[in-house]
Amino acid sequence: MAEAQAVLGQMLLDAGKPGEGFAWFNKAAAQGHLMALNMVGRCYDLGWGTPIDKVRAAECFRIAAARGLDWGMYNYATALALGEGLAEDKAAALGWFEKAAAMGNAKAMNYVGSFHEDGWVVERDMARAAGFYAQAAEGGDFRGAFNHARMLLDAGGVDAARTWLARCRETATPAFVQKARGWLRASRWPELEELLC
Repeated sequence: MAEAQAVLGQMLLDAGKPGEGFAWFNKAAAQGHLMALNMVGRCYDLGWGTPIDKVRAAECFRIAAARGLDWGMYNYATALALGEGLAEDKAAALGWFEKAAAMGNAKAMNYVGSFHEDGWVVERDMARAAGFYAQAAEGGDFRGAFNHARMLLDAGGVDAARTWLARCRETATPAFVQKARGWLRASRWPELEELLC
């Protein structure tokens, strides 16, 4: 029953009926459905069918993470990294991202790569960053595909980077595409911007 309620909640959310979706997610979450609980958190986080409440969102994510849901781990880690709904704690965020990444969550892999590239909480390590970005890209994350392409460009792998830029474009959000195009325009490879058009 809970699985059907969670699926119905997602269908309603996708159909532009966030209030109804939120209600069904809550029903499924009350029965212990972890993805539904994670989606209740997403609704609070983004104001889908309910007022934005970052504290409640973070609590939903924390519970889903503690109970073993990789998406709960990813979302809880994001809240910790940004300090949304709870105190910022990048060290704890990295730990949750690493747990989600170990479960195969490509978005979490990309975030772990960012920690190593930027030297947050860990020593800056471009080789480790590149490895995590490659895993994220292979896992289907569009941010990972773009970051993998950046690393390949810096290493002289322009042809391989072209492939990953094209893959990025297939699933990237319009806002991310604009950001990525801006990066390419300002880079040593402005001609590659056309791959994101």
